Amino acid sequence: MKYRSYAVIAIGTTLIASLLQLAVPQLLGAAVDDTLGLLGTSNESASSIRESLVQTALLLLVVSILRGFFTLIHNYTGEAVGHMIAYDLRLAFYDKLQKLSFSFHDKVHTGELITRGMLDIEGVRMFFSTGVVRLFLLTILIGVGAYLLLSKDLFLGALSLSFVPFVAWRSAIARLKLRRLWLALQERMGVIGRIMDENLTGIRVVRAFGAENYELKKYKIAADQALELAGQRIKTRVASTTIMTYAYFLAMGMVLWIGGLRVQEGSLTIGSLTEFLAFMTILQLPVRQLGLLVNSFARASTTGRRLFEVLDLDATISDLPHAKNLDIDKGSVCFENVSFKYGGNDSPLTLNKINFEIRRGQSLGIVGPPGSGKSTITHLLSRFYDVSDGKITIDGQDIREVSLESLRTHVLTVPQDPFLFTSSLESNIAYGNPWASNDSISEAARIAKIDTFIETLPDRYGTLVGERGVSLSGGQKQRIAIARTTILKPSILIFDDSTSAIDAETERQIREFLKTPMQSSTTIIISHRLRSLIGVDEIIFLENGAIVERGSHKQLLSMNGKYAELYKSQTNLFEEENFEK
Repeated sequence: MKYRSYAVIAIGTTLIASLLQLAVPQLLGAAVDDTLGLLGTSNESASSIRESLVQTALLLLVVSILRGFFTLIHNYTGEAVGHMIAYDLRLAFYDKLQKLSFSFHDKVHTGELITRGMLDIEGVRMFFSTGVVRLFLLTILIGVGAYLLLSKDLFLGALSLSFVPFVAWRSAIARLKLRRLWLALQERMGVIGRIMDENLTGIRVVRAFGAENYELKKYKIAADQALELAGQRIKTRVASTTIMTYAYFLAMGMVLWIGGLRVQEGSLTIGSLTEFLAFMTILQLPVRQLGLLVNSFARASTTGRRLFEVLDLDATISDLPHAKNLDIDKGSVCFENVSFKYGGNDSPLTLNKINFEIRRGQSLGIVGPPGSGKSTITHLLSRFYDVSDGKITIDGQDIREVSLESLRTHVLTVPQDPFLFTSSLESNIAYGNPWASNDSISEAARIAKIDTFIETLPDRYGTLVGERGVSLSGGQKQRIAIARTTILKPSILIFDDSTSAIDAETERQIREFLKTPMQSSTTIIISHRLRSLIGVDEIIFLENGAIVERGSHKQLLSMNGKYAELYKSQTNLFEEENFEK
């Protein structure tokens, strides 16, 4: 255990505080007997009894102070252990999310993960102080107390502890019910998180379609279900605690009745009866806390299971034990009979026997209808997924045998829908290299044709970008994404329809500026706008995951096939004739 010293201190001081608390009934019993001894005694005997009574009172004061001191320590260290464990779990959970493959994130909603990373960790955090430490406290109070009482009077001791078996039985039943309710509640909170995440992410769509009432109703249904589960959980805990408290008071009444009869008979002193009753009074709060203890165990077992379902996952995409760094020489990218499918064996092929090779300074264009597998090629090259069949090599090195860090340092993609962080424009452009110089940032912005716009802003490169770049147009976000990628000068550069929101003239200017950096890179361009691919070295046309046509722009037009048909649909006859001339 990482925080063993803190845990030992918390448990150790809990034991000491419990033992000191158990000394209080004995001191009270002795004080009562001493007080009764003052009656009917001589002055000389009374003086010694008074002295003994003062000593007992002082000792009781010291014990109470020490108990308070050690209780303070165990409360502090118990909370500290919980918070430190939660801190480690948060880091471990976040780190695991960074390493889990896209196939995991494809299946699990972001809102669900946020719920697990916050509410579930909170449930585990509280377990040490409200579960483990409290369990030790109750064990010592009941265990040692039972020994002391049974050794003084076997029958009264057994009567004092008669409620314990019943409480244990009720606690076990309550724990099973609470565990089931906690699991259902945490899952429902995950649904609430998912609904809220989707609503806030798509708030502009919600407003545009006037769907606020529909979204509120959807959220209310999930919230009502969560409230119902919370109500059931509270009812179960309160009912269990009430029944256990009733059993406690019933046992206490029996002790008072039987003990009173014993005092009348003279077989038991009033001080001894006081000791029994004081001990049971001490147990009153722990008995009422048994419901909280059971609730803590039920919640921790549920939230811990949900949390470790993620923490125990193995990333499907990871480095081999002795993976080497990718060594780039010629920048040759080769797909050899690559096939791929999302999901299990029964899923259809997304890519089927893809073959191509491209070298540094060359460019490859990829076109095809939606769902033909264009973006999947970029995902495989960055190794966000592993191929189902065949292999991908860079300069003869299988990308599955090189480290992910080195691979993704050399292979960078400009996505169609770029994500911008809530930070300055400068930080977004320099995201891949936070130590980039101002000149490098400005040059990357100039290449992406976004520098003129930035210069018009009051804070220029220090301007804060709103969440997900909402304050920018689609074309501006794409140009910032281009700048963010080109500043790193990658060996293999992929444009995944990354100029779709940029006007044709600005795109042409960007292509002109990119000519120089593209000479030192291997470039793949995915585009629906075929005029963007006129100057590339080779174009492949994908359909249903297979290459159906390939060649240069002129060669594909001369084939008069699918590419030519698509091109004609985008270009009028006059522009095509001028291009042919």
